[in-house]
Amino acid sequence: MFLRNAWYVAAWEREVGEAPYATTILGDQVAIYRGASGKYAALADACPHRKVPLSMGRVKGDDVECGYHGLVFDCTGSCVRAPGDAKPPQGAQVRSYPIEPRYGLLWIWMGEPQLADPSEIFEAEHWGDPAWGTTAGDDMVFACNYLHITDNLLDPSHVAWVHPGSFAGDGSDDTPLQVTIADDGVTVWRWMLDTGPAPFYAPYLRFAGNCDRKQQYEMRYPCNALIKAYVSPAGTGGEDKPVHPDAFLMDSFNFLTPVDETTTRYFWFQMRNVAADDAEASRRFAASVRGAFEEDRTILQASQRGMAESTSSNVNLRTDSGGIRFRHRLAQMIEAELARLT
Repeated sequence: MFLRNAWYVAAWEREVGEAPYATTILGDQVAIYRGASGKYAALADACPHRKVPLSMGRVKGDDVECGYHGLVFDCTGSCVRAPGDAKPPQGAQVRSYPIEPRYGLLWIWMGEPQLADPSEIFEAEHWGDPAWGTTAGDDMVFACNYLHITDNLLDPSHVAWVHPGSFAGDGSDDTPLQVTIADDGVTVWRWMLDTGPAPFYAPYLRFAGNCDRKQQYEMRYPCNALIKAYVSPAGTGGEDKPVHPDAFLMDSFNFLTPVDETTTRYFWFQMRNVAADDAEASRRFAASVRGAFEEDRTILQASQRGMAESTSSNVNLRTDSGGIRFRHRLAQMIEAELARLT
């Protein structure tokens, strides 16, 4: 069900305060804490003594103390103190997960620790660029399997019916999709030429009239996405044309963290090449994006229930091509990982 040798978003840095933070990722219960040195650690959330969650304990310097009998564990998961014993008992060890901060998020490696390479964390190209505005990140929990969301992200045609007041626009219901397959994922994209702009982008365009608009949805294995929006004056867009000086560009970063087989935590933030220092614009973008994702959540949770309860097979459409190819390759990667570990 899950690819374990991969980086997933565990939490926002702002969520980890003075006490250990409890979360569940790929079915594993994890305790995350920040030590006195400022370094983060992630441990299996169960003391080996009586399995009380370490997240119920306390941070002591760069270590964490169990709240039941005071056993203390360092960032590697080794017990370094057992009150009443001259030395920690044999087997007093908990699993440690590699964890790295990036973009205000905490990224955790759920597989073999020796394979964790921080350079493989998803890249946000314009992060820190003062010419680009940032829409503050947010998240929500979807009561559905993460692959329903990857299907949705690789099917931009759904915006015509699910998001008519935000991301939809002329051509979003019937313009054909192109699919590009790469080693790291699947990209679905299309140009909609000489159309009216989508309501979401219209207030921020630096030109009047119709536009050329590109939708590009990049889904990277196992379940992280970059959605690129390009909107320029009609007649200036197309694959072989340079970026127009008045073009509106927005990169939307979407990170899916499977909690278990039927629950997913969805993290996101956006970056744009307009209104870089406009806090009110950022607030409006954030509200609009969350509203659109609420629409997605309603649909996808209904799909999860329908698929789980159905006694008949489902059909696929031509627009499902990207999602089907993504699922197929990811399943191969998971099977190969399992075969190697067994």
